[in-house]
Order: sequence, then C-alpha cells, then structure tokens
Amino acid sequence: MRIAIGQIWQETNTFNPLATTRADFEAFGIVSGPGLIEQMQHTNELGGFIQAIRKWPIAVEILGIARFPAWPSGPASESTFDWLARAFMEHLEPLLPLDAVLLALHGAMSADGHADVEGEILERVRQKIGLSIPLVATLDLHANITQRMARNADALVLYHTAPHIDVFETGVRGAELLRRILLENAQPRLAFVKVPAVYPVERANTQAPTGISHELKIRLEELEQRPGVLTAGIATVQPWLDIPDLGSATLVVTDGQVELADSLARELADTLWSRRREYLSDLVPLDQAVARARQQTHGLVVLSDPADATTSGAPGDSVWLLEELLKYDWPRPVLTTVVAAPIVAEAERLGIDQRFQGTIGGVRDTRFGKSIPIDARVAGLFDARFVLNGHLGRNLSIDMGRSAVLEIGPVKVIVTARSGPHFAPELFQAAGFDPYAASVVVAKSPCGFRAVYERQAAEIISVSAPGCAPPEFWHYPYSRIPRPLWPWDEFEWYP
Repeated sequence: MRIAIGQIWQETNTFNPLATTRADFEAFGIVSGPGLIEQMQHTNELGGFIQAIRKWPIAVEILGIARFPAWPSGPASESTFDWLARAFMEHLEPLLPLDAVLLALHGAMSADGHADVEGEILERVRQKIGLSIPLVATLDLHANITQRMARNADALVLYHTAPHIDVFETGVRGAELLRRILLENAQPRLAFVKVPAVYPVERANTQAPTGISHELKIRLEELEQRPGVLTAGIATVQPWLDIPDLGSATLVVTDGQVELADSLARELADTLWSRRREYLSDLVPLDQAVARARQQTHGLVVLSDPADATTSGAPGDSVWLLEELLKYDWPRPVLTTVVAAPIVAEAERLGIDQRFQGTIGGVRDTRFGKSIPIDARVAGLFDARFVLNGHLGRNLSIDMGRSAVLEIGPVKVIVTARSGPHFAPELFQAAGFDPYAASVVVAKSPCGFRAVYERQAAEIISVSAPGCAPPEFWHYPYSRIPRPLWPWDEFEWYP
C-alpha cells in the first residue's frame, strides 16, 4: 500500500503589510521526498502520520510529497502562490499511483487572488488522484473551513486544543481515520455548518478547568468515542482575515451515517452560536497593565501582547509596551522581543558592550506601529535556534536567525532577525535568560503562551495595544467579509 503525505503550513493575517514570499518558506525549511520522512518522523502532524501508519498491521510505503512551511505573516503574493501550488503538484505527480493522500494543512492561508489557498490545493490534489482515492487533511482549529475544502476532502481532522498542544496527536487521529477507510471500509460522510461568527482568541483556552472552550473540547472528545463517528471538530477561525468567506464552522464525519453527521454538526453549531459572548475578552490598557505588573513584587508577570502576536501573523516589531516598561525600575529582568534584522546587523557591527543609539520598532508594522529612541548596551549576540515543544510544536526546529540582546537597565530586548514564536521560553533561554525568574515576560501571543507560563506565572495580563492582530478586531476596517457577521452585527441565526 502506498500513502503519500505532505504539508503546507502558513497562517495569514491580511492586516500585516508584509507579504509572505518564497523566501519565507525557504527560510523555515522546505523538504521533500525521503528527506521529509526522515526529518519529520517525530515532529508535529507529519510525525503523527508516520508513527501511526507504521503501527498498521499491513506493510505501507509512506511517501513524502513535500513540506512547505512559513511563519504566520501577511498574504502570500500571487507569484508565491503560483510557485507553491505548482511545486507541490510537481512533487506529487511522480508518486502516482497512490492508495491514499494524507495532508497537514493550516486552513487559514490566503494569497493575492486566492482567498482559499487550502481549498484550491485540495481541489488540485483531488483532480490529480481522482475521486476514488481517499484524501484526508488535518487543520488548525483556527482554520477558515470552506465548501471547496469540504467538497474535495473525504475528511478534515481538526486540532482540539488551544493552546495547540495536540498537533502530533491530531496527526495520529488523521492517520487513524484513514486506516478505518482503507482497512475497515469506512465510508466517510462529512457535514459542516458555517457559523456566521468570528471568535476572539484570548478566551479560547481549552486547558482552562471551566468555560465554553473547555466544555466544547470535552464534547468533541466524547463524540469521537461514539460508534459511527470518525471525527468531530470546531473551527473558531483566524480573525484577522479580510476575505469573502470568513466564518467559524463545526464539522462531523461519520461512517456512512449522513443524518447523524448533519445533526451533530448542527448541535455543535447551535452551542457555539448561543454561547458566543462567553468568548469576549477582558483587556487592560497598556499603561494600567504595566503599572499593575510593577506592583507585583514576587513572581513572574506575563504581559500578553496579542495585537503584535507573531503566532497570529503580526509583524513582531511593536514597541508600545516597551515604551511603557522603560518608565519603571524593575527588581528583576524584564524580557521583551522585537523583530528587526537591521538592528541585529548593527549590533553585530558594534560588538558586545558597545552602545546602540537609534530607534526601534514601527519598521515592519507600518500600519499600527511606532518608533521610539533608545540608548542601549549590546549585551549579547546569539543564534536564535532551538527546538520548540508545547504550543505549536513537538520536536519542531525553529531558526529565527542571528539575534541580539539590547540592555536598557533591567529591560532586556531580544531582537531577532526573523519572526517566530516570540513567547517561547526556549527563545529567552537561547538569549541567556531564565524567563521564569524574570519580573516580566512580554509574550507576543494571545493564548498559546499559557501552555508554558500558566503554572509558573504569579499573574497574567492581556494588554490592549495597537497592532495587526487586535483582540477587538471588529473595530478594524474590514471590507470583504460577509455580512451579517458577529460580532460586527447583532442578528438571529439558526444552524
């Protein structure tokens, strides 16, 4: 039996003015063929695919198509999409004929002229392999699920957790569903309901002991244990997508039971809609948030800067919080981050212990950012390379390029050449700091950072500041989204 696996992973934020290009995929690391199997066999969805298939009771040849990953950012250019789609299909064609295709996608990638990248990729793969070959794809729970995606896939399998700590396990679930199709003759019947709502991310914490997100996660797990249900999922969508088909979705795939799939998808949609207000966030203005953090004399305070969350596709060079942090003296280090390749290059030119005098911030984010002057000591130079485990990754290699530490008294600014997980303890550790011993860590993440800081922090504060990924996104200028759509509009709706 021959099964091909592959990945296209990028989450788009259409408010980010920086286009995603071929170079962004190449910088993260493209791999294909046998190299994909070797490099990814213990990592994320692809690793879940590989490890699960290797346990099947029959011999399976696992074939690598290609892996095209890029860190969340702005929309891909049209030329980037053309290259990506063409290259992926060129890697697939020599592998034919196949018994099945298993893909790891994000589900919220957009490009100029191609609002539904994953839908178009699935359609092209379907056209190439034919209608009789099973095609299964995994998705982030912030996917924007479309009719095109559902029409071309036999099944779509979503993460159940936010923070995303079940990425590898979702790969296992996708492979298990495919096993049931191939070895047990399961007949997948997919139903999904498009819910006209977009949900803030800050309260989507499925790991919390109570709350709507936790309850829905438990319900999905219960449904997947039910006889006849192959998978169930809820996609609360990436909010910062100004595209025509934006909206959340519920999805259920059953073994041949069309009415069951339909009724369960409607039940989930009804719950998601009726309890939508429970997702609304409590945010603290940045001046009040920093003042509150300074009052915490013992333990770590994590300031979540969701509007500049690099995990949400923001540029990562906001300094609104940095400017406020510099107004205070702190008993222990304050750790924050900025993406600024030119500043790293200048720090390298100056050398350790030299003074960096200039401006920082507002270069990548030309829409909502600002620049501020700083006079800092170059306190460190390092390669921001590490292995990410926890939110977003299991054994996931990260390379954010050459990086620098700029020291302004107790405030340590970790400046990276490239974007990446600007919340990760591994990043701060690579810079030479223990984030758990700091006075403050600024996490450029709306929710995922909780996976690594929730138990360690004395206090976590979600901050309201300008940026490309604001929690109160409905106040921003969207022009292409469908209407009515909550929370922009108040209206009645039934699934």
